[in-house]
Amino acid sequence: MTAFRYEAMDASGRKTRGTVEAETIRRARRDVIARGLTPLFVGEEKKRAAIIELRRGPAPPKKSEVIAATRQLATLIEAAMPVEEALAAVAQQMEGGRIGDVLSQVRQRVIEGWRLSKALGEHPKAFNPLYRGIVASGETSGDLGAVLSRLADMQERNQQMAQAAQQALIYPACIFLVAIGVVWALMTFVVPRMVEQFSRMPGMQLPLPTRVVIGTSDFIGTWGWLALLILIGVAAAFWQARRQEKSKLFLDRISLKAPVLGTLSRELDAARFARTLATLFAAGAPLLEALEGARNTLTNSFIKREVGGAVTAVREGASLAVAIKRAAVFPPIMASMIAAGERSGKLPDMLSRTAAQMEGSFQTATTTALRLLEPAVIVLLGLIVMLIVLSIMLPILQINNMALG
Repeated sequence: MTAFRYEAMDASGRKTRGTVEAETIRRARRDVIARGLTPLFVGEEKKRAAIIELRRGPAPPKKSEVIAATRQLATLIEAAMPVEEALAAVAQQMEGGRIGDVLSQVRQRVIEGWRLSKALGEHPKAFNPLYRGIVASGETSGDLGAVLSRLADMQERNQQMAQAAQQALIYPACIFLVAIGVVWALMTFVVPRMVEQFSRMPGMQLPLPTRVVIGTSDFIGTWGWLALLILIGVAAAFWQARRQEKSKLFLDRISLKAPVLGTLSRELDAARFARTLATLFAAGAPLLEALEGARNTLTNSFIKREVGGAVTAVREGASLAVAIKRAAVFPPIMASMIAAGERSGKLPDMLSRTAAQMEGSFQTATTTALRLLEPAVIVLLGLIVMLIVLSIMLPILQINNMALG
C-alpha cells in the first residue's frame, strides 16, 4: 500500500487536505470520491514534495507532457470518443505524471457539466489563454478533434524552433567559455613564470607584445576580481533592464539590428506568429481575435508593438496584407503570401503555407548563424593564444641572438 495525499472540496465548497492509502493513484482517487469529496489533486506522499506544494502549489506539467496529451486527446476525439472518456483515457495513459493529475481534475469538471475550455482555465500554468482560446474555438465550431490536432502541431513546431535557437548558441557558447578558461590559465600560471625568468636578466628590453601580455597578466592578477564583479553587475543591470517595459523595448529594437541574433529573433517571431495565426484562423476564430492571440506569442517587444499597430489598422478596415506590410517587422514574403490568400479567398491555406515558409527561413537562418559563430569563436581563440605564445617566444629569440652576438 502507498500513501497518497490529496486536496479536495467538500459539499459546502471548502477545501480540505488529507492522505489515503491505496495500491494505485486511481484507487486513491476513488477512495477520496467515496468520502463524498471532489478531488482537486491526488499525488504520492513525499515529505519534500508536500512542503513545496504547501508553499508554492503543485508544479505545472512540462510542455512536452502537454503536447503529448493534446495529441492523444485529438486522436481520440477525432475517433468520435466523448470528451469525458478521452480525458479519462489520456489521464490513465499518463498516470503518475503531473499532466495525468491535471487531466483527471479537468475530467471531473467536464462530468459536472463544464465546457472543456472553462475546465482548462482552472490550470492556467498548464494551459495558457491562447491554448484555451483555441479549444474554445474548436468547441464553438463543433470540430474539436481537428482543432486539437492543429493545436498540437503548432505547439510542436514552436517548441522545435525554440530548441533549434537554443542549440544554435550552445556550441559557440561552450567554445567561448573554454577560450576564457584557457586564456585565464595562461595569464595566471604560464605568463608569470616566464616573467620571473626574464626579470633575472638585467638590462634586457622586452618586445612590445611581451610587455602588453605581461601588463594584462598583472592586471588580471591584481584587479581580476574587480573586473569580474563589474561584469556581474553589468549582467544584473541588463537583466533588470529587460524587465522594464521601456528599456526592454529599446533593447529589443537594437537587437533586431544585430547581424546574427537580429535575424534569428526576427525569423523566430515571424514563424511563431504565422503558425499561431494559421491555427487560430483555421479553428474558426474571428480575424481580429486571431491576430491578438498570435500577437501575444511574440517574444520581441518591438515587433509586438508594431504588430499591435497592424491589428489596429485591420480593425479600422485595412487588409491584413497591407497592415503587415506597413508594420515592416516581418520578411516581405509574408505580406505577399497573405495578399495572395486574400485575393484567392484561401487565406487559411495561405497562412499555413506562410507559416511553413517562415519556419524554413528560420531553420536556414539558424544553420547559417551556427556556421558563422563556430569558426569565428575558434579563430578568436586561436589569435589570442597565438599572441600569448608569440609574446613568450620573442624574448627567447632575442636572448638567443644576444648569445650568438
